Amino acid sequence: MTRRWVPGNAWDELHDAQPAEPPTVSVVIAHYDQQDELDRALAALDAQDHPRERIQVIVADDGSPEPPRVPDHVLLVRQADHGFRLAAVRNLGAAEATGEVICFIDADCAPEPGYLRAASRLPALLPEAVVVGRRRHAELDGTTGPIERVGPEHELEEPAWLRDAYRSSRDLLDADDRSYRFVIGASITTSRWFLEQVGGFDETFEAYGGEDWEWTHRAWDAGAVLAHEPRAVLWHNGPEFAERSDEDGPDVERQNPETLALTRRIAVPGSTGRGVIGAHPHLLVELEGEYEDTATFVTVDGVLAALPQAQVVVSPESVRQFPHDARVVARDDASRRAGVRVSLHGPILLDDAGAAGLRDLLERLRGGATERWLLVDAEGAPIASCESSRTAHRRVRWGDGAVVVRRIRLPGLERLDGPISLAAHLGGW
Repeated sequence: MTRRWVPGNAWDELHDAQPAEPPTVSVVIAHYDQQDELDRALAALDAQDHPRERIQVIVADDGSPEPPRVPDHVLLVRQADHGFRLAAVRNLGAAEATGEVICFIDADCAPEPGYLRAASRLPALLPEAVVVGRRRHAELDGTTGPIERVGPEHELEEPAWLRDAYRSSRDLLDADDRSYRFVIGASITTSRWFLEQVGGFDETFEAYGGEDWEWTHRAWDAGAVLAHEPRAVLWHNGPEFAERSDEDGPDVERQNPETLALTRRIAVPGSTGRGVIGAHPHLLVELEGEYEDTATFVTVDGVLAALPQAQVVVSPESVRQFPHDARVVARDDASRRAGVRVSLHGPILLDDAGAAGLRDLLERLRGGATERWLLVDAEGAPIASCESSRTAHRRVRWGDGAVVVRRIRLPGLERLDGPISLAAHLGGW
């Protein structure tokens, strides 16, 4: 059984479903000068219980001093050594993938025999699924034998921040727009179709970390269904490289540049600056049409008072009223990416109660629900519409039936009809 979509992030609707036949899977192994670890990973892939004829293995080498040795049935692709380019080498490998499902792992990780079967199940059923497996840790240097035995024999402590996140979110069933932090590049599986929809990893990342989180957040905005699959177990050689928790870990000098790079790319409260605006706004508010100067000013002023980090979009003629506020832009200059979009169907009045109510409503859009809200006046006529980026992508991709439409009356948000005293608005009379 294959379904095009599920409501919100409700992958549990397919909890017991199985593909009609095992999918073809392309495994992309990112590698740099790790022959012993690569040998272990390749041996573990040879032991998978997924049909061997439906597995393509690609080793993507990031410019190792010597080309890695791989068996004849493994495809080797390489790029020149221009520093740490994990994002680029993953893209290089993915470009050669022919499977319906693409599974990214790292050379220092060895999957247990059921890994591919478990990790590929949801993407084979649901094209928007992005699955992260369970990464466990062990001291594997010098060990021999099947990984499902050697791993537990030499196990190290499992990262508590990941374990706790999966438990509290019910294996990401309760994901929101910050759950990208719990999808790690050493264990990402998705459909090849969805990877093409989202685009590859951001190759401007040229240091450890961040490229997996940026991609996952972009995938979330594009409509991804995030899921943690605890039955897809792979063993990482050695302890976790860097502590990725919400608190400073032991290596903040390495962590801080990664976090700073992400603040410029991920416009989500709690991930970007509390006052600084990054390259892409989390919230975009567009005033549709063109209106006289006072109505436009009152609308924009009220929106930015309520939502100071929003980007507000007006007509090219109206933007001239706001030459000193970079948050107000003309339609042609508006961001193409935003986590949440609000379309105002005309000028509005927004009092303090309406501003508080609007903030509360927009906060709810950070969750996994794929809903479109129509904010209506007392007669039930729409004043504005609100939806997250992931809802908009689902609606365009699968049609209106893939989203829930709710009509909401928000006290304190009113249509601006007729003339208004600007002095009264500014003075609060």
